[in-house]
Amino acid sequence: MHQLTWQKSSYSGANDTCVEVRTTDEAIELRESDDGDTILRTTPAALAALLRAIKAGEHAR
Repeated sequence: MHQLTWQKSSYSGANDTCVEVRTTDEAIELRESDDGDTILRTTPAALAALLRAIKAGEHAR
């Protein structure tokens, strides 16, 4: 899992206010496309758990 290019969803189109993601050998990194200086680094397992919780409605407002 070694990819250093930032990717964003194709649903974002030309919009610059989206989340971008990239993988490194150790982690998955996320950032907002309009604020590239702040990077959230997490493990694949932690990100998968967060996504499962979101889909289950555990983080609904």
